[in-house]
Amino acid sequence: MKSQRALISLVAIESLSALGRGEEQVWSSYLSGKHAMENLIYDGVGTLVAPLSEENRKILEELRESESRYKHLDDTVLFALYVSRLAVRSASWTGEKAIGINIGSSRGATGLFESRHKEFITAGRTTPTTSPTTTLGNISSWIAHDLKTTGPEISHSITCSTALHAVLNGIAWLKSGMADRFLVGGSEAPLTPFTLAQMKALKIYSEGTDKYPCRALDLDKNSNSMVLGEGAAVACLQKGVTPQCLAIIEGVGYATEILEHPVSISTEADCFQKSMSMALGDLAVSEVDAIVMHAPGTIQGDLSEYRAVEKVFGNSLPLLTSNKWQTGHTFGASGMLSMELAVLMLRNQVFIPVPYSGEIPGAKKLRRILVNAVGFGGNAVSVLLSHPQLWEDDIIIGE
Repeated sequence: MKSQRALISLVAIESLSALGRGEEQVWSSYLSGKHAMENLIYDGVGTLVAPLSEENRKILEELRESESRYKHLDDTVLFALYVSRLAVRSASWTGEKAIGINIGSSRGATGLFESRHKEFITAGRTTPTTSPTTTLGNISSWIAHDLKTTGPEISHSITCSTALHAVLNGIAWLKSGMADRFLVGGSEAPLTPFTLAQMKALKIYSEGTDKYPCRALDLDKNSNSMVLGEGAAVACLQKGVTPQCLAIIEGVGYATEILEHPVSISTEADCFQKSMSMALGDLAVSEVDAIVMHAPGTIQGDLSEYRAVEKVFGNSLPLLTSNKWQTGHTFGASGMLSMELAVLMLRNQVFIPVPYSGEIPGAKKLRRILVNAVGFGGNAVSVLLSHPQLWEDDIIIGE
């Protein structure tokens, strides 16, 4: 056993995505084997996306109308605010202890920024609230306001690995002794005409001709199949092994590649090889039972990550999965949605495979699951989660 000083408890995790909200609804969506993608019209063009349900949209609009200052916030902020309320409630975080917040976004207030910019081009001016409501730091600041927290507030963008970088930051604060509790995650509302146009310009967007429009982790596909989704996911972290934890963060790893191309990583994903190896530490590769891969549905992205897994794990290849064939790629929120899938699989002892992979996991016990994320710029993060039962002797009484 590692020292409990090196361990972090994940005591709550909540999300809002095309899969729904709340553990029961999200887990049911995973078990269904169905994707959540729709063909919607943007600027007169049909585009496959993974949007929130109308029911959840109504809940967010009620939140928007609940306070006058919330009426001008971008969806990215509202998503994060809503799931943060749920997570803190699930964690039973009450009392006077400070809560640190690090919730980021790859793109930030995309919809609001596009709207305000269009207004400026048309009228030559904009509203007084434009600057504060379109800044990236807006996310954590508003959550702190809503939750009335007194700890540090951090927002950042590290492209698609933003949420897992927030996990790294939260762990660093906890281990330093400068915080007792940290709320970490990511939020993204990228379903806007300009954002979709950017992805299409890169020639990586799905044309949607298959039963599964996003073929994440299909290593034999002959065309790119990324689909954008929206949503937010956050987790509550505490130091040590707490009685109420859902999973233990046993190890973390990170690495950045020297860029050969601004939107791609090396053919064998050197950054993932380094981040996975760092997260494993001295743990034998055979101890990892599954990996939730980043696998965005692009030919190069999926294949290079798989090659990295082969390099690190050799003949002890774990079960491999990805959730982007269901949720779409939620950019900065995607890593935490992947962590949520890992936590749910650990808790239910059920592996959720990619339906077209042909992989049948059988009755394999799930003890440790590795989660990967990477973004433009080759900034990889890997987080090793383990089942709380592995650490029963290390529980800190009274937490």
